Amino acid sequence: MSDQTLLQGVAAPLLLANLDTDQIMPKQFLRIIDKAGLAQGVLYDLRFHPDGSPRPDFILNQPAFSHSKFLIGGPNFGCGSSREHAVWGLQQLGIEAIIAPSFGEIFFGNALNNRLLLIMLEQEKIAVLLDDMESSGMQLQIDLNAMTVSSASHSFPFTLAARHRKMIVEGLDMIGATMQLLPEIERFEQSHDARYPWSKVLPAA
Repeated sequence: MSDQTLLQGVAAPLLLANLDTDQIMPKQFLRIIDKAGLAQGVLYDLRFHPDGSPRPDFILNQPAFSHSKFLIGGPNFGCGSSREHAVWGLQQLGIEAIIAPSFGEIFFGNALNNRLLLIMLEQEKIAVLLDDMESSGMQLQIDLNAMTVSSASHSFPFTLAARHRKMIVEGLDMIGATMQLLPEIERFEQSHDARYPWSKVLPAA
């Protein structure tokens, strides 16, 4: 089993309901033309005081959770405006998956299209996992072959669209997934040009 199909590590509980994308990635970190340097902005107002010093009581600033691979969120995680920077920043911070009862619809699409795994579990199952993980250093395992998320003593199934599972397992974003279809795209283009030659764009003189 490859590292792409079996994910394991520390899960940090961030059980805030309606945590929106403005909180995940505040507006002052959007003034860039590439994806670099977004980790600093993730949950900035929760992680840092106004003077930029870390808030020691925030979960990701605590030593046991400073290298968390997973977040366990509250309902409607990632609601609010469409902001891919929120997804990119979480990934740069080292987050590989988020488990929550529900997600904001736009965030859900942005995350999975960029290979950030989102898992929906009922609140009761999340509570069981959290109780169990307290005795195991908050360790969690996600098996993308069995489609299960497991603590030391409990395991729960989850669902994921076949396309998104393929993208995560094979390390593809939307561009990479589209490029896998390049032969089919080229065949369609040739067939279309042959059928409608008048629509073909001619090269500039």
